[in-house]
Formats: sequence, structure tokens, C-alpha cells
Amino acid sequence: MTKRIVAVNAGPRKGWNTDSLITEAMEGAKSAGAEIQRFDLFRLERYTGCISCFGCKKERFKGVCICKDGLTPVLDAIRGSDGLIIGSPNYLSEMTASFRALYERLIFQNLTYSKENPCCSARRIPVLLIMTSNAPDTMYSGLLQNYRNTLDRFVGPAEVLVSGDTLQIKDYGKTDWEWSMFNPESKKIRHETVFPLEKKKAFDMGAELADRS
Repeated sequence: MTKRIVAVNAGPRKGWNTDSLITEAMEGAKSAGAEIQRFDLFRLERYTGCISCFGCKKERFKGVCICKDGLTPVLDAIRGSDGLIIGSPNYLSEMTASFRALYERLIFQNLTYSKENPCCSARRIPVLLIMTSNAPDTMYSGLLQNYRNTLDRFVGPAEVLVSGDTLQIKDYGKTDWEWSMFNPESKKIRHETVFPLEKKKAFDMGAELADRS
């Protein structure tokens, strides 16, 4: 039976760091025989984060976000999938607002207030969480551990891939604003030497996710 993997890009820039790593993870999952359904959150119809309507807490809607907007097909696809690949750049020491909107609704629909059964998800699926950042890889270990723990509790076993010190634009010299915080040459070298290895790792982790589904 073919595994169904949902891939979600919570970054706005096509062809750049987050997009590239998600694409590699998708290719890895495909190489393991999975079927991929992809969503780019910045290209969906309008949506919001959780509106705290508590509709998902009613017995007849248990585990299903009842808010209908651009995220509805994403949540429906994840609910029926065998695995989730999701990636976001880091903005101001957090994931993007688009990521947070999906994350809130993905988690809250499965969260109950029962001590005996805190998660009402009918099935657990493996998750690959990808984050990119222009800051070093080591800056966000606490943030990522929190995300990993929550995803593991309410969605399924989660793995994390981080790419730090990323190249932000092709040519730092062709802008009219200051980049003195960064060393453009070292970023370029890292992008040419380290980033390809991270893409290979994303491919391998995508294949592993499909195998675990």
C-alpha cells in the first residue's frame, strides 16, 4: 500500500533555503515509494490561527478543526496522511506566522482536557520538522525541543533538521542597506559546501520518514 506524505512549506521564498530542504525531503520520501501532497502556506486562500471556538472539543467533531478557511484542506490532508514534512524559516527567534497558524490548529484539534487521554488523535504519524535561520544552528535548541515534544505528543514521533547561518540573498553587495552583522563571503562558502550536505540529510530523513510511516 502506497504511503501518503503531506509536505508543508511555511516559508515565502520559492527556491531558497526552506523550500530547497523541504523539496529534498519530499524527493527522499518519493524514493522510498511514498506519494506526496504539497502545500505552500503563503499561496493559500486567507486563513487564521486557532480562534478558540472549542468546536473540536465537541464529541461529534473530536479531533477535527471546524474552522473553514484556507487551512482546512491542509488539516484534512494531514489527518488522512501517513507522515508529515513541515518546514519554516526562523523570523525573530520564532517560526513564521503561517507556521504558527497551522501549528495551533493542528495541535489544538487533538488536545483534550482529560488527564487520562490528553490526545484524541485517532492515529499517530511521523513528523519531520525543518527550520532554517541566518543565525547559527545552536541558537534555538530550546525552541526546537519544545516543538518536537509537542508534535510528538499530539501528532506523532518527530525528528528535527536545522540549517543555520544560511545565505539570505545571492549578492549582498547589490543592496542599498547595511549587512555588517554578517560575513557575506563566509555565508556563500557555507552555502556551497555545507548546505548541499544538509540537502542530502533532508533527502535521507524524508526517506526514513516514509519508511517509518
